Amino acid sequence: MKLARIVAIIMLLLQHKKMTAARLAEMFEVNIRTIYRDIETINLAGIPISTSTGAKGGISIMEEYKVEKGLFTASDITSLLIALGSSPLTNEELATTIAKIKGLAPEERMRNIEFKARQIVVDHRPWYGHRPLGTIFKEIKAALDGNCLASFQYYDGGGRESRRTVEPYQLMLKNSNWYLLAYCTLRQDFRLFRLSRMSELQVPGETFSPRNFEYEASDAPERPREITVRLLVDESLKGPMADFCGLKNLQPCGDSKILVDFPFIESDFGYGMLLGFGDKCQCLEPETVLQEIKRRAADLLALYSHDR
Repeated sequence: MKLARIVAIIMLLLQHKKMTAARLAEMFEVNIRTIYRDIETINLAGIPISTSTGAKGGISIMEEYKVEKGLFTASDITSLLIALGSSPLTNEELATTIAKIKGLAPEERMRNIEFKARQIVVDHRPWYGHRPLGTIFKEIKAALDGNCLASFQYYDGGGRESRRTVEPYQLMLKNSNWYLLAYCTLRQDFRLFRLSRMSELQVPGETFSPRNFEYEASDAPERPREITVRLLVDESLKGPMADFCGLKNLQPCGDSKILVDFPFIESDFGYGMLLGFGDKCQCLEPETVLQEIKRRAADLLALYSHDR
C-alpha cells in the first residue's frame, strides 16, 4: 500500500537522518524507481527532501524542516489506523506498518487512540458468495510495485473470455468490488478489470516504462441509462428497498404495502433482481418494463413446466 510505505519512509528518514534509495528499496521490497516516485510524492506533500551522491550520499529530510511528534494529533493518528485497518495488506505488512504509526504518539495516549480507531470498521468481505482475491491482489500489488507486466484470462460483462496482457497502474475499490486500472495491450487503451473475473494470473517479471495518465470517473465504461420504475411491494421488503433506494423513496400505502420509486437499469441483472423478489413485488410502471417482466416470467415458467 503506497500510503503506508510513504509514511514509513518519512518515519525512517526522521529516525536515521539519511538513507540510500537502494536500502529503502530493499526494506520495502520494491525497485529503486518506486522509491524515487515515493520521494517525489513526499516532496509534493510539503516535506522537503534532500538527495546527495557519493560514498556518504543518500536521501534525507532537510535540516531546516523539523517534524515533531506533537504535529500529529490523536485524530490524525486515529485516521491513519482506520485507513490501515481497511486496507488489503497482509497480516505481516499490516502489523509492521501499524507499529510504525503508533510510534507517532506517546505511549500513554495510545490506549485512547486505539479505542477510537476500533469505532469504525471497514470490512471488504462479502456477506455471501466466495471471492478469494487474496493471492490475485498480492501478485498484482507486486506487479504495481515493480512496474511489471501482468497477464490473465478475463471474462467481461458479456461472458466473453480473452487473454489479456496489461501494464498495471492502480487498484481501486468501487461499489464493494476491487478493480485494476491498467493499459491493455490488446485494446491499446486503458481499461478497468474486475479482479473477481480474473484467472490464471501471471507476472513473468517483464518490466515496462510507465505512461503518463490521469484517470477520471468519466473514463470508466459508459454506464447504461438508469430509469425509475414504480413498484408495489410487501412491507416485509422495506429493508432491502431502503438499501437500494433510500427511505425517502418509500411511501406506505396501506394493507401492509409500500410504493417504491426504484432506480432501474434495463439489463438481465436488473430484471433478475426484480423477479427475485417473487410475488412480494409488483411492477406498476412504466409499461415497457412491466411487459418485459411478464415475458421473462412466462419464459421461466415454460422452462420449469417441461418434464426432466
